[in-house]
Amino acid sequence: MGFGRGKVILLGEHAVVHGSAAIAMGIDRGISAVARVADEDLLTVSPWSSRVRPRDKGEQPLERAFAIALAAYSDRPRLQVDVQVGLPSGAGLGCSAALGVAVFDAIDQALRVSRSREELGKIALRWEEVFHGNPSGIDNMTAALGGVLHYKKGAPLKRLRVARPFRIVVADSGERSETKKMVSLVASQLASNPARVRDKFNDVCDLVREAEVALSTGDMQTLGRLLNLNHGILSSLLLSTPKVEELCRLARAQGA
Repeated sequence: MGFGRGKVILLGEHAVVHGSAAIAMGIDRGISAVARVADEDLLTVSPWSSRVRPRDKGEQPLERAFAIALAAYSDRPRLQVDVQVGLPSGAGLGCSAALGVAVFDAIDQALRVSRSREELGKIALRWEEVFHGNPSGIDNMTAALGGVLHYKKGAPLKRLRVARPFRIVVADSGERSETKKMVSLVASQLASNPARVRDKFNDVCDLVREAEVALSTGDMQTLGRLLNLNHGILSSLLLSTPKVEELCRLARAQGA
């Protein structure tokens, strides 16, 4: 069975698209997939009740992504890939990346293709590009590898040492947004006011460096402070909402 994990980005979300560093971690929930030889190429997705056939120029992203995934395998039989989704979409948990990793993983197993988890994450970037245009690559790598990762475009991926276990509470505001639109929003701000936005990205890089130290020493109080500062930067880039701010307020009131 193929599997892709969901993820949370602790620090560096959006800035990572533009070359800054970020820290992400995999979560237990994710997406599973099974591939088998069939009469036609077909992708079924539950509980979305989707039945998708590959189309290079299809109107739906899933059609195009499935076509790209199948094109990675030469001289293959027709395949049906059955997917079970255990993540909400559009919630920032890396649903599309987990789906891509699960599909590639399932096809690899069905065709007995040997590929490391890191290689799996890299090839799944092709899938992510269909949905997000210019993804950073952090979602697909975290979906494939899990754990706590330091990621920066063009730099070696680094697994971070965590001194002691800790819990992350993920609250769902119920609001949905397209990553592609949010990425475009930041890109437009970068184009109109590059000095301001670059300064914020540099601040994010500083926070990421401090967070690495906090994780390695088990200093959760400092990590929490850094998360608050990182969220403040996201808010200043118009990447928050009143509901998200209220959730943050409630969490802080309980000691977060």
